Amino acid sequence: MTAPTIAGPIPNEPQAVASELVGEVFTNALPSEDPVLYGRANIEPKGGFEARSAQTFRLTYTVGRHGMDDTGSLRVVIRSVGDWGRLQTTDPKAPNYVTATASNGAGLSVTYAPRGGQRPRNKALTVMVTRGCLREGDTITVVFGDTSGGSPGTFVQTFCETGFEFKVLADVCATGHYVPIQSSPSISVIPGPPSVWRAVLPTLRRPGESFQLGIKAEDSWGNPSDQASANLRLRASIPVENLPETMDYREGTRAMTFEDLAVSAPGTLEIRVEDETGKLLAETNPLIIREGTMGGYWADLHGQSGESIGIGASRDYFNFARNMSFLDAASHQANDFQVNNAFWAYINELTAEFHQDHRFVTFPGYEWSGNTAVGGDRNVFFREEGRQIRRSSHALLPDRSDIHTDAPNAAKLFEALADEDVVIFAHVGGRYADINFAHDGRLEHSMELHSAWGSFEWLIEDCFELGHRVGVVCNSDGHKGRPGASYPGASQFGAYGGLTCYLANELTRDGIFDALRRRHHFGTTGNRLHLEVHAEFAGGADLFDRDPAVFETSSTRVNKVMMGDIARTTDKSVTLKVDARSASSIERIEIRNGKEVLQTVRGHDESTLGARVRVLWSGAEYRGRGRETNWVGEARFQGAKIKSIGKVNAWNHERKLEQVGDDRVAFDAITTGNFGGFDVWLEETANARLEIESNLVNETVPLADIGFEDTTFDAGALRRQIRAFRLPETLDSREMSVSVPVDLKPDADNPLWVCVTTEDGFQAWSSPIYVIG
Repeated sequence: MTAPTIAGPIPNEPQAVASELVGEVFTNALPSEDPVLYGRANIEPKGGFEARSAQTFRLTYTVGRHGMDDTGSLRVVIRSVGDWGRLQTTDPKAPNYVTATASNGAGLSVTYAPRGGQRPRNKALTVMVTRGCLREGDTITVVFGDTSGGSPGTFVQTFCETGFEFKVLADVCATGHYVPIQSSPSISVIPGPPSVWRAVLPTLRRPGESFQLGIKAEDSWGNPSDQASANLRLRASIPVENLPETMDYREGTRAMTFEDLAVSAPGTLEIRVEDETGKLLAETNPLIIREGTMGGYWADLHGQSGESIGIGASRDYFNFARNMSFLDAASHQANDFQVNNAFWAYINELTAEFHQDHRFVTFPGYEWSGNTAVGGDRNVFFREEGRQIRRSSHALLPDRSDIHTDAPNAAKLFEALADEDVVIFAHVGGRYADINFAHDGRLEHSMELHSAWGSFEWLIEDCFELGHRVGVVCNSDGHKGRPGASYPGASQFGAYGGLTCYLANELTRDGIFDALRRRHHFGTTGNRLHLEVHAEFAGGADLFDRDPAVFETSSTRVNKVMMGDIARTTDKSVTLKVDARSASSIERIEIRNGKEVLQTVRGHDESTLGARVRVLWSGAEYRGRGRETNWVGEARFQGAKIKSIGKVNAWNHERKLEQVGDDRVAFDAITTGNFGGFDVWLEETANARLEIESNLVNETVPLADIGFEDTTFDAGALRRQIRAFRLPETLDSREMSVSVPVDLKPDADNPLWVCVTTEDGFQAWSSPIYVIG
C-alpha cells in the first residue's frame, strides 16, 4: 500500500518572496537601492499571522545618508489582487487605521490610494514630510492597525502567503521618483483553525484505472488548515484497492492524498470520512466506474502567481494544484507583458518537472493580454516546452530586444501560431475577449464561461451568433496561489473559481489536447459532478472528425454523438439524453438550443413544494473591468415568520447577509455575472407577501404567487435580476437522467447544450453538440 502524500504546514517565519528567490530576474522590478544611501526598513512583530486576523504592525524606516528632504516621502505598496483590509487614515475607531510619526518631530501627512502604485503593487500608502526634513538615522514609524483610538487593528488578507511583503520605496529628494529599498520587510500569513473537511475524488474512471482520494480541512476562508487532527475512518461504498481503512491525520498536515487507488469492477464509489467516534467529517462526490473509452479528468488551466500579478511562487502554485486541490491537470497563465524571457524559460522548466503521464498533466502556456480593442484576453497552451512566446506587448518589460516577436492584436496572434501545436481559449478577465474582432476555429476551440471574475454565458452566445463552433471551459483565473480551490476572499473577485472536466481516452498531454480539440469537456463553477450529454438520431448522422467549417475533414455515419461533437443529419428532431450525478442535490437542468432555453427539468414537482422560498440576485453592470454589481437592501416576508435561513454563494463573510427580526433578510452582496442569494423556511399566513427594497429592485409580490416557476424582477444592465421561487423543504435529487426530444432548426447550426444548477449554488455547462440541420 502506497503511503499518502502529505502537504505540510506553512512556516511561521516569512520565507523569501518570489522576487528574492530569483534575484528579481523574473519580476522586471527596478533594482533595489543601497540602504546606506536610501535607508532601510524593519517591521514588528515578525512571524506568522492568521488569515483575516486583526493585527498591529509597526514599520520603522531609518533614513539613509541622503536624508529625506521637505516634501520627500516614503511609500509602502502592496499587491492589488490581495484583500488586506482597506487602509484608512480618517477614523481612529475603525478597522485598518494607519498613523505615522517622525522621530525628530517633523510634520507628516499620510494618504492611501488603491491605485497609487504600479502593477502589480497598485495599493499605495504614502507618508510625506510636510514640515522640516529628516537626517541620516532619523526614523519614520508607520503603524498599520493603530489601536490607540479604539481601532481593532488591521485585517490581514484572507489567503495564505509565505512572504507577504510590505514593499518600501523612498523619494528622498522630493522629485516624485520612488526607488525600492533593499530587503523590504515581510511576514507570513498562515491558515486559521479548521472550519470544514473536504474529501475529493475524480468523477469517471474505468475498472482498474488508477485515481486519487484527497482529504483536507479548510479554514473559514478556504485555506487548507494545518491545525486539524483526527484518526480518520475511510468508509467506501464499494471495494477500493490500496485504500486503508484508517489513517492518522496529524496536526501540521494541510492535505493528504491517497495515491494509486483503483476499483476492479463497474459501480459508483462514494467514500465517507469519519472520525474515530463515527462522526461524519466529509463525503466525496460520486466516482463512476465503468467500461468505456474515456475517463473524466479535472483541471484548472488558468491562473497565475507572484512573478506576475498574483501571489506566491510558481513552484508553490503547481504544488497546490496537485497536492491540495487534487487536480489531474494544470497550467500557468501569467500576463504576457510581465513575462520576461527568464521567467518564460523557468515556467517551461516547471511544467516539464511537474508533468507525469497518467497522474498530473501540465502544459506550458501564458495569457495573451491584449486590450479588448485589439481582441481581448486569450489563453495559449503549447503541447511541448521550448516554444516561442508571442506577447501582446512589452508593456512592463524593460528588455525589448525581442519586441519583433510580439503579436499586437488577436488576429496577429492566430497568424503567428498557425503552425504551432497549440490550443487557445478566449476569456473574460480584466480585459474581455472580443470574438467579433478575431477568432480562428483551427486554434481557438473553447470559451471560458466562468472564473473568479464571474460567469459569462454571453461569451459563447456571441459565438453562436457568429457561427463559431466552440466548447465550454471554466477555470479559476486565480491570483491567490490556490489553483483548483480558488476562493474569492474579500476583494474584487465575486465568485469561486471554476473547473473543467476533460473526457479523454487517457491522462496525457495527447489525451487532453485531443479532448480540447474535439470539445469533449464541460465546465463548472467549482464543483465536481458527473455529466454526460448525448444526441441520438433515428435516421443517423454524419459525425465530423473536425469542424468542417475550418478544416478539410472526414466523417463517420453514426446514430449517437456526445457533447462537443459536430454532426449533420436530415432528421427533423433528435433525442437529447442527459445524465448528471452530483454530491449535492440537483435543483434544475436547462436544455438549450443556442441562446434559447427549450425546457427546464427539475428533480421535483409542484406537489413537493413547501414553505421554502429561494431568492437570488444575479448579473453584472457591463462586460468590462468594472462589471461588479452591488445588491444592497432587504427582503421582507410581510405576514410570515422566518424559521431559518440558508445562504447561497455567500463567499465573502464580511458582506451582510443575515436575518433581521422575524420577517426580514438584509443583504449587501456582489455579483459579476454569477448569482447569490438565500433560502428561507417560513411560517406563512394567507395574505403574506414578499417585499424587496433595494438599490436596484423595489417590488412586492404575494407569497402565494411564488411557486414552481421563477418570479423574475428585471434590473437592467447586463442581465441583472432578482428571482424568487419555491423548493421542497429538502431536496433529494443527486442523480437525474433526462431524455428530451428536440426539434431542429433547418439549414442551420443547432448548438444543443445543458446548464445544470445544484442546490448549493454551483452550475455546470456542457460543451454544445453542434447539429447541422
